[in-house]
Amino acid sequence: MTECKYPEEDVFEVAYNASRAYQDSLQERNIMPSAHAIQALQSLHEPMPQDATDEVTVVKQLHKIGSQATVATTGGRFFGFVVGGALPVAVASSWLASAWDQNAGSWLLSPIAAELESVAGKWLLELLDLPSDAAFGFVTGATMATFSSIAAARSSLLRRQGYDVKAKGLAGAPPLRVVMSEEIHPTNIAALGYAGIGLDQIEKCPVDDQGRIRSDKMPDLDANTLVILQAGNINSGSFDDFRTVCTKAKKAGAWVHVDGAFGLWARVGHNRSNLVDGIELANSWSVDGHKWLNLTQDSAVYFCRDTEAVHDVFGVDATYLMKDANRQPNHFTPELSRRARGVEFWAALKTLGQTGVEHIIERSCAHATNFAEGLKHAGYTILNDVVLNQVVFVGDSEQHTIAALKHIQETGRVWLGPTTWKGQHAMRISVSSAATTSADVEESLQIMAEAFTATR
Repeated sequence: MTECKYPEEDVFEVAYNASRAYQDSLQERNIMPSAHAIQALQSLHEPMPQDATDEVTVVKQLHKIGSQATVATTGGRFFGFVVGGALPVAVASSWLASAWDQNAGSWLLSPIAAELESVAGKWLLELLDLPSDAAFGFVTGATMATFSSIAAARSSLLRRQGYDVKAKGLAGAPPLRVVMSEEIHPTNIAALGYAGIGLDQIEKCPVDDQGRIRSDKMPDLDANTLVILQAGNINSGSFDDFRTVCTKAKKAGAWVHVDGAFGLWARVGHNRSNLVDGIELANSWSVDGHKWLNLTQDSAVYFCRDTEAVHDVFGVDATYLMKDANRQPNHFTPELSRRARGVEFWAALKTLGQTGVEHIIERSCAHATNFAEGLKHAGYTILNDVVLNQVVFVGDSEQHTIAALKHIQETGRVWLGPTTWKGQHAMRISVSSAATTSADVEESLQIMAEAFTATR
């Protein structure tokens, strides 16, 4: 391939330099955009241009206005949500995927995209120690990964009852039951709705003091039941009892889906194996790549034991679509045309290896433990058992908690958000960025300790 020659003001070079400048600014800038940066966004609201604008000018404007109006979630001191950061190799491979601009829906349109997904999917099954023959699909996020799993579960459960939902639709289908905890993440309820399963079909079970489903309080299961469990309560980080529930479900012929948006990564390595014991017994699993694997946004994957059910739901046939022996990605996801999401997964896994992924998980969990210890020393009360990357804590009173959080956020140096835990207003720390260092934790703890004293 011949070397390309670019003009001095090349749009790609401008974008690269802007990206590097943004990345280099993360350590020093405030987490949230300034009022001035927010105000500057109004300049974007202009009439639709009638004439062309130079592309370099456009990218420079994006950087000038846009970069300062971002939230520094990819830095080391954002703990507001489990959104992860972005590994350098993830960003770089994303650039290359954009340059390729491949439609990853079919092997014919992109052999490289299809093969990278095939390899990355198999690597993930091995890394997470899930059934090696499970089907998998690369989707935008955990919500769509859960929806894809629920759609497969719906097809499988109804097929067992002699009902072909693909042929007959849902109008006359036998009603399905859904059993989940009362602290299930709301995206699961949204995904159920996308699959045509209503709120009245949901049976919510009580939880223990850490937000784990009470398996002894679950209703009797049967062959038309979908059970949804959590690997990582969004507040406490706790895990449901997979082995007990999956054993019950298997005897009853029920389907178990595990929402492992961030917690499924605890499966990597052996240090937290007790948390995920029996998770491999489920029927399907969903996990984000843009959370703890630290890929860029719109990166997730689901896994499903029942390949036939997946093909029933997502298999697309048309006279113009060629068939061959290669794995066709569009038989595993809702979209026929989509971005090559497997590129970043492959690049990150190739770069990190199992030990690298495990290091990210363990380092985040160690940071959470250090946060809990430092917060207790500062005078805060920790409300959860810190078993993963989540810390829930309060001040001396509700008023003190609210005031301390406001003080922390207003420093600009660290950001965490509010939550409600067991009816109590609290603060929550979520550690998921690979960029977070021990120095970030120490600086953040100092700010939090100062907030405790200043607002008491």
